[in-house]
Amino acid sequence: MRDATTIHAAARKAAAAPAESWGSLLGELYLLLESWVERRRQRRALLGLSDALLKDIGVSRADALREARKPFWRA
Repeated sequence: MRDATTIHAAARKAAAAPAESWGSLLGELYLLLESWVERRRQRRALLGLSDALLKDIGVSRADALREARKPFWRA
């Protein structure tokens, strides 16, 4: 997964390179934002699962709550 460090490195490269690198930077930024949205969606979905379903996937209610409390940018 891409993180802020990857984006900062891409931004430094793009600043030193010709304009066509900006497309690459925007692509990286798009992928980062997409991963954040998906992470948030999955964490919220965990909260909607019953205890029985959580048990089926090997996750306790406490683990699900802990995961759901994480900010979307944290893996």
